[in-house]
Amino acid sequence: MNRSDAYKALSIDVARAATTVWLVVNAVNVLQAVGFATRPFAPEVNPALGLVIAALALPASWALSVFVREKSDWLLLSGPIVFDTFVVMWLVVERFAKIQWRDPVVPSIQIPYLVLFFGSIVLMGLPMFHIDRRRWLLTVLTTTALLASMLYAMSQGVG
Repeated sequence: MNRSDAYKALSIDVARAATTVWLVVNAVNVLQAVGFATRPFAPEVNPALGLVIAALALPASWALSVFVREKSDWLLLSGPIVFDTFVVMWLVVERFAKIQWRDPVVPSIQIPYLVLFFGSIVLMGLPMFHIDRRRWLLTVLTTTALLASMLYAMSQGVG
């Protein structure tokens, strides 16, 4: 049985958890796209959106608990795990230790930060490719918006 066939037979709980993760990844994409787009003229917006993104670890963690309980495929598990790890790193670096790592760039923070952030987006979005291609295409669209807004912020010197 291939992965797509296996996903068609998801239990109702796993299907709800997968939908929750799909909602989380798209919310993260849209919120951070707004954060990047407003950095040049309203830099105070991004930290506030960061708190909202961090709060999305709650539904992602709920979904993860369902995936663990139901002994789900590693691909379903990996997205919420990586996202929760990113949120913990964000809280430690940005909120608790308040480490300035963007300017000047501190590669020992920047590289894992970006790998966890973008890795979580890929890993939370990928299962929907096998579950519902229309939803997955929406995730591709919101991810494209995120990347476009990031490039815009970088072009303005505030990426």
